[in-house]
Amino acid sequence: MLKTNKLKIFNDPIYGFITIPNSVIFNLIEHNYFQRLRRISQMGMSYLVYPGAHHTRFHHAIGCMHLMQKAVQTLRFKGVSISNDEENALYIAILLHDIGHGPFSHAMEHSIVNGISHEQISLLFMEDLNREFNESLTLAITIFKGDYHRKFLCQLISSQLDMDRADYLKRDSFYTGVSEGNINSERLITMLNVVDDALVIEEKGIYSVEKFLVARRLMYWQVYLHKTGLVAEQLLTRMLQRAKELTKQGVELDSSEPLTYFLKHDVSFDNFKSDELKMFARLDDYDIISAMKAWQHHPDFVLSNLSEMIINRHLLKIKIKKNSIKPKQLSKHIENLKTEYRISDYEASYFVFSGSISNQAYEQGTQDINILYKSGKIVDIVKASDQLNLKALTKPVTKYFICYPKDKM
Repeated sequence: MLKTNKLKIFNDPIYGFITIPNSVIFNLIEHNYFQRLRRISQMGMSYLVYPGAHHTRFHHAIGCMHLMQKAVQTLRFKGVSISNDEENALYIAILLHDIGHGPFSHAMEHSIVNGISHEQISLLFMEDLNREFNESLTLAITIFKGDYHRKFLCQLISSQLDMDRADYLKRDSFYTGVSEGNINSERLITMLNVVDDALVIEEKGIYSVEKFLVARRLMYWQVYLHKTGLVAEQLLTRMLQRAKELTKQGVELDSSEPLTYFLKHDVSFDNFKSDELKMFARLDDYDIISAMKAWQHHPDFVLSNLSEMIINRHLLKIKIKKNSIKPKQLSKHIENLKTEYRISDYEASYFVFSGSISNQAYEQGTQDINILYKSGKIVDIVKASDQLNLKALTKPVTKYFICYPKDKM
């Protein structure tokens, strides 16, 4: 049942007071689908590295909506025409852009569901809400998908300098205490303009953009790709894969109804229908945590050890290297593990593995960040900047990791 209009105010630790612009937004925030984001962590397992990183997707979505309000206000002030319908659609699209995230954010995409991204699930949620809200989300969905004819509106939702990035860098920096990520999102938004239907940053904002790109690179190495968070997320993914494997073998695991459903069924984009969406909407971090607490006492060697490692932060050892990991490095650790615990090669592979991580702060050629000079000339940030390392930020940097148990599991 839809609620009556109550124009509430949120007190956000980053921006201060955030207002809800209208009753449709209020009703969307009140909806069960959106309230679920209070139970989805924004930064996955990063709290095992940064104890303050317990903020949620709910915080982030509300913050993005606030920044979008500022962006609309700025562009209108500069004479850019944005209709009331377009404005409302922007608020809805940015508010719901992350609604499809599963528990602990990214770990679910590689274990519980197959070949379906959180963006695709977000779209399914938005389409379901559109039916419930009398097609009032149609324009928001068009903009979210990148299909709207006014491209700068789509860029505000998803580009290399969008409201999503403008919020999460500042918010994650605040909650982790990593000051290198503390960008000036207000300044960036104040410098926004539109030329030929594309977003540009005015010349005065060039240093804020440089800071933004450097901050993004540093946040990825220091926070999002931190080796301890990385190994914890790998363990979580493997734990869920093992649980799914055992469930398919007929082993009964102690887990909630929605988690059990996804362990028993192979859910991909093709069969992600209404029932699956409703079940996914009931799944959050608490289902996973309560399952882990039970599974650490399960007789299966792999499941119990993986669960215990995450619950008690007894993680695997991880080493980051510049060159790819040679097979003999893995086999040495696998043999040690097999000898000590009398387990198979396959079971040992859950605890000894390698992989790679990549960091590219700025991708040239895909929706470039363009600087608008007073002369009217428009130049890509890399060419406009006198900071030599911006060119370096366009090249992806790949590192390799190997994980294996410490002396005793």
